[in-house]
Formats: sequence, C-alpha cells, structure tokens
Amino acid sequence: MSTNPFYSPVVSLDIRPGGYAVLTLQKEPVNSLDLSAWQALEAALDQLEADSSISGVIFASGLKRDVFSAGNDLMELYAPRTTEQRYTEFWEVSNRFLAKLHNSRLSTIAAIRGACPAGGCIIAMCCDHRVMSSQGSIGLNEVQLGIPVPKYWGMLMTRLIGQKAADKLLLTGKLATSQEAKQLGLVDELVPKDQLVSAAEAVMLKLVMLPSCAVAASKKSLRDDFCQDWIKYSKEEPAGAWKFLCQEDTLKTLEAALQRLSGNKNTSKAASKL
Repeated sequence: MSTNPFYSPVVSLDIRPGGYAVLTLQKEPVNSLDLSAWQALEAALDQLEADSSISGVIFASGLKRDVFSAGNDLMELYAPRTTEQRYTEFWEVSNRFLAKLHNSRLSTIAAIRGACPAGGCIIAMCCDHRVMSSQGSIGLNEVQLGIPVPKYWGMLMTRLIGQKAADKLLLTGKLATSQEAKQLGLVDELVPKDQLVSAAEAVMLKLVMLPSCAVAASKKSLRDDFCQDWIKYSKEEPAGAWKFLCQEDTLKTLEAALQRLSGNKNTSKAASKL
C-alpha cells in the first residue's frame, strides 16, 4: 500500500496495489459539504483521472460516527451568512464534481456507512456501485429542510429507481432504510459495517479487471449527454435558487433547521457550530 501525495485537510487518497484508490472523506463531525470540501473532492478526482495507473476509486467515510455524509453545509445555503457570489461558486463547483464523477472513466464505488442524506446521497448515486452498511438511511431529504430537490439530483434518482419510487421519496423528503434502498435498487449490496470497505474492494477488484477502454467508452455513450446538460444547467440554476433561498419562508425554515441541528435557539451561535 502506498500513499498518494495528494493532500487536503478533509480528503485523503490511499492508492491500493490493484490499481485503484480509496478516497476517504473525514470532516468531523458529519462530513458536511462546504465549498472547500467540494473543491477538495474535485481536485482528488481530477488527480486520479489524470493517473493512467489508476482504474477505480472507492468513496468512504473516515468519521467516528456512522455517517457517510450529512450533505451540504447549511451555512452555504443560509442567505444571511453567505453571498450570492459565493453560493454561485459553491453550486457550480459541487455539481461540476458530481457530473464528472458520474461520467468518470474510473470504476467508482460508494462504501456507505450509516446515514447518507442529501449531498451524501448524490455522491453515492453518481457512483457505479453502492455498498451500504446493513444499518443506515439514504435519500434526498431537501423538501424536509424547506428547499426544492436540485433538478439533476432528482433526475438521477429517477434514472436509478424509476419515476414512481423516486417521486415518493423526493416529494416527501423521506430517507429510505438500508433494506428499503436495497429493494428499490438505490444500493446494490448490504453488509455489516465492519465489512464495508472490504466488500467494496472485492467488487472493485472485479471491475478493474474489465477492459477499461470499453467501460469508459460505454459510460460516455450512456451518460455524457446527461452530464454535459447537468453542468450547463448548474451554471443557470443558482440565479433562481438564490432568489428562493432569500424568501422569508425559506429563511425561517432554514433557521429552524439550524436551531435543531445545534440545539441552540440563537441562529448566529448555531452557525458557528456547523
């Protein structure tokens, strides 16, 4: 085992002998995804893509608790604590990374331990294969936070599990249990959490044995139009989304969510804890 020279405070890369990497996201306490986290993820993916000796990547959580990622840092969405310019950059970077991941030449696996809502869910859905701990939950729960599901995030879930099943989850913000996710096809395999990474590696060793050029060409044929449209839309989406985030009802809902997450009725103090 060797360690890749890539460095980030929250993302690490471990290069394995089989020609793949394990990317670990470790941003205590819940792997919240702010601008810097998305930038680090994109930089790591770009580095792996540029390395011809690497054929795959496994995404895993390095947290103490059972959380893959709790999703976007609400401070990036709470208008009083950010700016339209930063929000626009945050949104473009995050969705550019996601489209790159979904369209990557690399074989990609999400090793999902525990909770995987919102931004965590979309990272997992962008991967080719998803292995999940037998105890956990996954879904796009934006509606419960008072914000709409991002268009292409919802479209990708629909592509994975079908319109009817996706609508039931997306329009209620319901998180599926591990067992429900397996039944829906949202994840591919359930294993005990202590076997999660080893199970993902077992799948990866099979994937990297496939003819890489044929896999990459097939992925491009199946996904490139969708991903190019996704990137284009992510540059148009922030203007309308920012207006929605600035609405009084949205602000109140996000304030309430921040208070719940922090256990503090003072939103400014809550913000400092996220």
